[in-house]
Amino acid sequence: MADTKREIERKYESDDSGLPDLTGVAGVDAVVDKGVAHLDATYYDTSDERLAASAITLRRRTGGSDAGWHLKFPVAPGVRDEIQAPLSDTVPRSLAGLVRSRVRDAELLPVVRLRSDRDLRDLVDAGGRVLAEVSVDAVRAERLTGDGGSAQWTEMEVELADGGDPAFLDKVDKRLRKAGVRPSASASKLARALAETAPKKKRAKNGKKRQAKQPVTAGDHVLAYLREQRDAIVELDPAVRQDVFDSVHRMRVATRRMRSAFRSYGKVLDRGVTDPIGGELKWLAGELGVDRDREVLTERLTAALDELPRTLLSGPIRTRLRTWMNARRGGSRRRLTGVLDSQRYLELLDGLDALVADPPLLEAAAGKPEKVIAKAVRKDFGKLSELVEQAIALEPGHERDLALHEARKKAKRTRYAAEAAATPLGSPATALIKSMKSLQTLLGDHQDSFMTRQTLRELSAVAHAAGESSFTYGVLYGREEARATAVEVQLPGAWQEVKDGMQV
Repeated sequence: MADTKREIERKYESDDSGLPDLTGVAGVDAVVDKGVAHLDATYYDTSDERLAASAITLRRRTGGSDAGWHLKFPVAPGVRDEIQAPLSDTVPRSLAGLVRSRVRDAELLPVVRLRSDRDLRDLVDAGGRVLAEVSVDAVRAERLTGDGGSAQWTEMEVELADGGDPAFLDKVDKRLRKAGVRPSASASKLARALAETAPKKKRAKNGKKRQAKQPVTAGDHVLAYLREQRDAIVELDPAVRQDVFDSVHRMRVATRRMRSAFRSYGKVLDRGVTDPIGGELKWLAGELGVDRDREVLTERLTAALDELPRTLLSGPIRTRLRTWMNARRGGSRRRLTGVLDSQRYLELLDGLDALVADPPLLEAAAGKPEKVIAKAVRKDFGKLSELVEQAIALEPGHERDLALHEARKKAKRTRYAAEAAATPLGSPATALIKSMKSLQTLLGDHQDSFMTRQTLRELSAVAHAAGESSFTYGVLYGREEARATAVEVQLPGAWQEVKDGMQV
């Protein structure tokens, strides 16, 4: 299993390669010389440098205290998550999987070799605790592909110690700037190496920075929203593979947002092209949700059990709940990784790239966003209104439960349509997003209660067949009925507030 480390550092350059005296930095008691390390790193990427385009680095490095494979993902300026794997001759499968959403079927090749003589020092406090590591690196870069060249430079790095206060780096920064040291113009050694060793023609092309196109038409705004969702799916892929908290849910939401935009803005984008992609997004969302719904129900039931007094607990209900939760979890992470490695998933990502690169725009896409987009949002809101009012008019029971569930799904769609409209429509769209979130939460509580009652019926039947008491299941069922009723009582007033606040 690869290890992950949060790396917080700043890079500098100076006309004078020497390190200024840092003993004057607040909190620093001593600067401890750790000698010179000789590092040899080979960086891997696709032939068209897809990882570099996403500010991701993958390298195999020898020398120093952490020889091995290092994969770094950007988190924020100066902050990266570094995932390490033991030294081997080929790219470890664990790391190759984490860049699959960027690389797809392309081969990972050695692109740049960096050899560095690293002069290391620790900044320590009065108690001997390391605050940061400072290095002066003499770097020699060699491009390993095409007819690129070589380059060399000297730079400084200040890396915060694990668990350190990032504010300490500001103190070091102030001292370095006062000594004439300036922040590096490159975000990483690899970025500088690629720029300075590129063939002349490519270097000249890269030197011309493209100005980001500002959304003007309705189509521009819809496409900007779709790109955000495409990027979210791609960027969340490594987190899902590592089972990072909430990553599965967030990726699932991104698929829903994109599918919703296809339907809401069917006058902007050709549904004949987007519907098949929407079908594949639905497949992916389904795969991501295999365990998610069961987890949500388990959390709800566990919390409900915790609220019950001991006198109302009868039978091995907690054991029964754990058994139910774990019934389908065996190998679930491996199963999901298999989905993300599948050709079907990779083809979906390629399809999303093709869609945003060459969108199937219809005539309305060229229209004014405040007209075209507003019309689409109002249409979704109108359909939502019909569903909510139909549900309110029904008698309590199964039919109303189903109607409220459909209204909840439509509230999500209206919210996502309003999200795409936030930039062109401003505060009216923002207000609608807020009201849709509130309505969605209310209807979501009702749907969770409905699903929880279904689960309680299933568990009660199994418990009864095993000769166990079903008393507590009945108590919980009654409480869930009361929660659902409370939502139904609250809904008419809440819906009236939504209608009164609609401005789009």
